[in-house]
Amino acid sequence: MDNNTLFTQSISLKELGIENAKIHYQLSPEELHDITIQSGQGIEVSSESLAVNTGEYTGRSPKDRFIVKDSITEDKVWWGNVNIPFAPEAFDALYNKVTAYLSNKEVFVRDAYACADPNYRLNIRAVTENAWSNLFCYNMFLRPEVQELANFTPEWTLISAPGFFADPELDGTRQSNFAILNFTRKIVLIGGTGYTGEIKKGIFSALNFIMPVFRNTMPMHCSANVGQNEDTAIFFGLSGTGKTTLSADPNRKLIGDDEHGWTNENTIFNFEGGCYAKVINLSEENEPDIFRAIKKGSLLENVIVNSDTKEVDFEDVSITENTRVSYPIFHIDNIQPGSIGKNPKNIFFLTADSFGILPPISKLTPGQAAYHFISGYTAKVAGTEAGITEPQPNFSACFGAPFMPLHPTKYAEMLSKKIKDANVKVWLINTGWTGGPYGIGSRMKLKYTRAMITAALNGELDEVGYENHEVFGIAKPQTCPNVPSEILNPRNTWEDPELYDKKAIELAQKFKANFAKFEEFANDEIMAGAPKA
Repeated sequence: MDNNTLFTQSISLKELGIENAKIHYQLSPEELHDITIQSGQGIEVSSESLAVNTGEYTGRSPKDRFIVKDSITEDKVWWGNVNIPFAPEAFDALYNKVTAYLSNKEVFVRDAYACADPNYRLNIRAVTENAWSNLFCYNMFLRPEVQELANFTPEWTLISAPGFFADPELDGTRQSNFAILNFTRKIVLIGGTGYTGEIKKGIFSALNFIMPVFRNTMPMHCSANVGQNEDTAIFFGLSGTGKTTLSADPNRKLIGDDEHGWTNENTIFNFEGGCYAKVINLSEENEPDIFRAIKKGSLLENVIVNSDTKEVDFEDVSITENTRVSYPIFHIDNIQPGSIGKNPKNIFFLTADSFGILPPISKLTPGQAAYHFISGYTAKVAGTEAGITEPQPNFSACFGAPFMPLHPTKYAEMLSKKIKDANVKVWLINTGWTGGPYGIGSRMKLKYTRAMITAALNGELDEVGYENHEVFGIAKPQTCPNVPSEILNPRNTWEDPELYDKKAIELAQKFKANFAKFEEFANDEIMAGAPKA
């Protein structure tokens, strides 16, 4: 950027408490790329992307995420294991330590914003210790025009200091790493971890409080795209369920892959300016849009690179299974201009059911939609974490509990009202196992999942016959274009149908056990959406 020298001279961090720092302001992706390589913190791979290792932490650390408990949050946040309270005075003391640590150092500053809809824009100033963390901010946040920077006023500040380690006994943290939200001071404070997902989810968590509490807007952990008829589709799902993959449809324009708002003005807008995709087993054949987006300017994390050819081995998970890439949304060819769409016509809940119980596609009533939204179910497969030897259910309320400061029923009530008001069809999609559980059955073929979603979007499932699942009560289509009919009923794919029945009841009981903590807040319609076992 031609104005870098001017910006470097005019930007000060003294009001943040950071003194005498060498400030690199608003550097271009190319400059951040080069600085990272020159500092020995990253390498350029064959695609000209930058590859880095995030250090000890290769994923988020949910038990080390805190929210300052003060007059704004005390009566609104759903406190507990997800939203862990942090004392204001402890935050102030820790903040001062972090800013003292960054003083006299080289730091990278980026002014950016969240929320593509101008009416909901949130200005952010990101201060990062590492150049590649700043590249992540360039990729993932929305990018102001050069002329906007002269009068840019940040509303929130994000500080990322991976090299600062807290002292739990003195600082009130659980261990040396932390991510803390302060809604009074409007600060996201991150230390002791280089995993960039903490940056992304720190701002997302803030928006998940700000939007419903102050802006009467539904925040969603979802991807979204738009068809040729301007019909919007939303995809909810936890990591590994296909949210990014399935929304990157060559026949539809991408609004965004992970975080959105649904306004009272009947619009869907992207919170972000980029995508943060898992790249485990990535191939051009199966995920062409994501594969081709990995080029100069993108940031690969914790991948294994051949030292001679500089090729990335996307199948090598020796560092982590959570290998990632971030890239600006314009690396995708087929995107929705402005990252805004109209009211959705279809909503898809994605689950990777490694038990092989749920149908590959089923239609939900409003009550079932609310129940499954609050449940937020997927399943972990054996081997993904130490000690997991067989599939384990993973319930994450609203398909994103670690990022939701309010009680899950608050978000569910907002979603239910919007579904009814806009007459939206809601579908449950199992991208997980068929023909048995993990280890016996096989993963649902991506081409079949895409065909089912396409049929739903095109209205081709409106006239077919349906049959309710014996245990979960959800409506299974009996036929679907370009999909073998025998896989639509998972019971038919098991060698032992009676064993399927037994396991279906066991899974239903796990749903009910998980939902017990929400029952007192759920109305009769939601409870009617529960499994029948």
